[in-house]
Amino acid sequence: MPVNGSQRRVLGTSTAALTLAVSALMLTAPNSAAEPVDYGKGGGTKEKGGSDETGIYAAARIQYSGAVAKGGSGNVASSDVNWTPPPCWYAPYLGAKDFKKKMSKDIASAKDAPGMTGHAGAAIGEMERHYEDDYGWTDTPGYKDYNVEKDGEGMFWAGVENPDEPDYLKRKSCTDLPFWVENGEAPPPQYEEAITPEMLAALAYQHMELPDTEVTLAPEAITKVNLPTWAWLDDAAFDEVQATAAIDVPGFNIEATTTATPKSLTLDPGTEDATTIPANGECPIVDGRIGEPYAKGRADETPPCGIVYGRSSNGGTFPLKASLTWEISWTGTGQAGPVGLPDGTIEAVQDITVQEAQAVNR
Repeated sequence: MPVNGSQRRVLGTSTAALTLAVSALMLTAPNSAAEPVDYGKGGGTKEKGGSDETGIYAAARIQYSGAVAKGGSGNVASSDVNWTPPPCWYAPYLGAKDFKKKMSKDIASAKDAPGMTGHAGAAIGEMERHYEDDYGWTDTPGYKDYNVEKDGEGMFWAGVENPDEPDYLKRKSCTDLPFWVENGEAPPPQYEEAITPEMLAALAYQHMELPDTEVTLAPEAITKVNLPTWAWLDDAAFDEVQATAAIDVPGFNIEATTTATPKSLTLDPGTEDATTIPANGECPIVDGRIGEPYAKGRADETPPCGIVYGRSSNGGTFPLKASLTWEISWTGTGQAGPVGLPDGTIEAVQDITVQEAQAVNR
């Protein structure tokens, strides 16, 4: 984080004090009563916001469309354990008049709240000076009367939590005070977590809902020891899937679309006493398909994708896990061509019964 980041947070008091002050104002909580910058609720969710007589939007939300979950994260797991979507970000919040109305009211309430003395009270006071009396510091100018004279020429931006981020501290880390961004201009460079098309792509990835992996087997559900079990995927599984995330408010419009294409199928027999075909268990796409459908008379042939079980399931079943890997890329605002993202995987488990027998007529 830039050195000046601490100054933006503390305003000459302690970090704990300002954190308490900001919490009292409920500026960054997406479930607060004012719903500052909502994060969207899934497929087809539209941008939502209020407006006053000037037509200035009072809030913006990320709009998700395409193959996305109806609420929360989708079903895609990243193949890169070190890759994660943004835990929080800064996004358009309120126009100047709406911001003054809300902020001045919240500051007044916070001043009267129990415990708002000492450092916390000083933080509230300096926050008020910052927005009302042009009180700023190194790389962050103050504002005169909440920038009301510039209403319609830009918006205040504020922190937004990613509700699907499990790490509480990371989710709460976008704690800088709301800052002004002119229409058509980029946020100041010190705000490294300001929303970008690349971040929207990561969020679209996080919300993406891919088709379930349904592997067709022959024999189906019940097979025999030492008998090749053929595995393949229906052609429909290879359709391209897209998910889009966008923000569209006056003076700020960006979007990103992630595209997923099936890449390979990995089989895990559910027991060490089995051999996968190929040996590494990964069945690649060949001529637009994975594996080959079984046909009568091919029982003695080796399938291009399949499993040979070496022992019976002894009256029970083996959990055959099929993982379909998807190649994922994104395009978006200001991006000339597709950019790669970590592969995604979808897993499905099927119970397989294996019986003792050396052969079977099919």
